[in-house]
Amino acid sequence: MNGLLNWILWLPIIGMVGVLLTPKAKENAARYVTLATTFITFVLTLILWCKFDNTATTMQFAVKFPWIESFNINYSIGVDGLTLPMTILNGLLFFLCTLSSWTVEKSVKSYFALILMLQASVFGVFFSLDFFLFYVFWEVMLIPMFFLIGIWGGENREYAAIKFFLYTFFGSIFMLVGIIALYYATGKGVDSFNILAHQGGKFVAEQVVIFGHSFSFEHLFFWFMFLGFAIKVPIFPFHTWLPHAHVQAPTAVSVILAGVLLKMGTYGFLRILYPIFPQAANDYSTIVAVLGLISVIYGAFCAMAQDDVKKLVAYSSVSHMGFVMLGIASMSTQGMTGAVLQMFNHGTSTAMMFLLIGILYERSHHRWIVRPDGSKGFGGLSTQLPKYTTVFIIGMFASMGLPGLSGFISEALIFLGMYNRFTTITVIAVVGLLIGAAYLLWMFKRMFFGEVNPDCKEYEDMNAREVFYMVPLCIIVIVFGIFPSPLLNMMKVSVGQLVDLLAKFA
Repeated sequence: MNGLLNWILWLPIIGMVGVLLTPKAKENAARYVTLATTFITFVLTLILWCKFDNTATTMQFAVKFPWIESFNINYSIGVDGLTLPMTILNGLLFFLCTLSSWTVEKSVKSYFALILMLQASVFGVFFSLDFFLFYVFWEVMLIPMFFLIGIWGGENREYAAIKFFLYTFFGSIFMLVGIIALYYATGKGVDSFNILAHQGGKFVAEQVVIFGHSFSFEHLFFWFMFLGFAIKVPIFPFHTWLPHAHVQAPTAVSVILAGVLLKMGTYGFLRILYPIFPQAANDYSTIVAVLGLISVIYGAFCAMAQDDVKKLVAYSSVSHMGFVMLGIASMSTQGMTGAVLQMFNHGTSTAMMFLLIGILYERSHHRWIVRPDGSKGFGGLSTQLPKYTTVFIIGMFASMGLPGLSGFISEALIFLGMYNRFTTITVIAVVGLLIGAAYLLWMFKRMFFGEVNPDCKEYEDMNAREVFYMVPLCIIVIVFGIFPSPLLNMMKVSVGQLVDLLAKFA
């Protein structure tokens, strides 16, 4: 089964070539090629899950062979309990986003080709076990995102695309410096680009001289790598690119951005930053926790202030990713398990919210809860769109973390894991949950209750295609809210190994 990862990784590229080869006069063929490719890829991720051994302590389905031998760079990929949830999520969301993009009319072939290129690059980031390969996929991901936002986005799409690119590229430069430093610190040997070989606190005693001054290698390059991942999450104060990118991006791209691209940052913390620099991770855990707390509270207050429903959900992502950072900073089994679970759960619940906003936008051509002139943008939607309202309620409550839905389990585990290490921060972070409930319920009240806005009387309820791509997400947030064991069992061993490693340097 070692070839399974290669199929998952490269099938979207094959599909992209197929899309580009479709005749321009038959643009509908590009849609079906993309749909078939993303569906097969998603099925392969489910097969991967079925074949996955929850008790294994090493990377599974690993593939490794020399790539650039003179510099000991290898094509090396594999999955473990940290990787697999993101792999399944990536496969699912791209399939659903293809269905949601069926109405795209502008440069259809280019749009779907870029979507498939983006999916392959995200898989590459999650699978890579070689630093050089990881960095290549990390940077390649910028190309399709830049064009998807810049060409198919809203009125200020160029500004949003450039800001997204510059912020992420800025962080990537610092990450690259860290990768180069690790290469030389390991003596440019056989495993100099091997991510797993660097783990275990091997650089605790290392010193590096910069501008004539000696610094701790571990502590200095912890912050270099931190910056690259923190911008992607994004953690306050590196978050300002996110609302612009979300609001201007087309619906499917907003879903992918919130659902999986933000998780690349937190995955970097779990796969690279903490295992390679465990002493620094312990020393700076309070700073990481405080930044996570600020993201939770600040993101929630910013969401409450929005009159644009899409920007509201964008800021809610800042708040929810703050909870992930709190779980990571806790360095406990419960907290880190909750963080990984929240990465998956946030991916599904926020995908629901952005897809629902996209459905409404197709009918209204605006996203205003309250228009700039003070008039209501929406009103009385519950009586006009009953099916839409039902799905919206499920997505909203899942995002809120209501017991019985998926968000509750992950947030509860994060708080359980945080309490012993950061009692005060835990208590304050609970306020973020309260504010989250407030802004979501206030938004729902203004949009769905009250007098029916005259414009809303013309809106049609969800059609069969829209119901088809929303139902799987509804099922997931309910099933994993009641029975999260399949996901928890999947990540148990990998999280346990990471917590044990960090405990040695506490």
